[in-house]
Amino acid sequence: MGDITTLTTEEYLKRKWFGRAAYRLTRNSIFLFGVAQIYTFFLQNRLPLGFMRSGWLYWASAMGTNVAIAGLLALVFWAGGFEVLAYVFLPTMIVASSLGIWHFYIQHQFEHTTWDREESWNLQNAAFYGSFHYALPDILRWFSANIGVHHVHHLASRIPFYRLNEVLRDHSELENCQRNTPYESFHCARLHLWDEKSQRLLTFSEALSNANSNRHLVQPSAYQIGFDRITAQGANGL
Repeated sequence: MGDITTLTTEEYLKRKWFGRAAYRLTRNSIFLFGVAQIYTFFLQNRLPLGFMRSGWLYWASAMGTNVAIAGLLALVFWAGGFEVLAYVFLPTMIVASSLGIWHFYIQHQFEHTTWDREESWNLQNAAFYGSFHYALPDILRWFSANIGVHHVHHLASRIPFYRLNEVLRDHSELENCQRNTPYESFHCARLHLWDEKSQRLLTFSEALSNANSNRHLVQPSAYQIGFDRITAQGANGL
């Protein structure tokens, strides 16, 4: 979900304490939007090591982008000096990368998203129900190139961003489907574990509370255990 590992409640509970701690760290908002985005944009995307066997095209694209970035950095340094580069340009890039990670993350990591195992996975369902309509103000729609109309983009990625609003205007069901406002989206950052029974993404506390409740329901009470033993002994005596 959202290009980040998402565990089910059962998978999380099966992990040792170190595995649980590591998972909690990678899902922490400070780590996700304050550290991970630096690695993603400033290192991972600059060196596509995961595509070494996929041909030269990925490397040519990455290296071409790197050359362009180097040229831009040189221009900023020439025009404004080290202070502008270090105290204006770099912080701006870090904030922008955090906002980029935020948008892509929450539009897939929401309570009523969809997740299926391979045998029951469906492309259209995953594309449409696996993302929501992020109802941004007009100015943010313009700045983000309509990134909030993500569910339509998943269904038909060849529709250019400047025509996505037309799709919503002509198809009201898409306008109101899985709609979330910026205020409502903050809750998404607290959702971390997928509950296969309720088909919802839950907070750690909700998921663990549900798991404990189910465990109590499954485990027989001491009275029931004692009754079963007496019944068994009586049957053996007969």
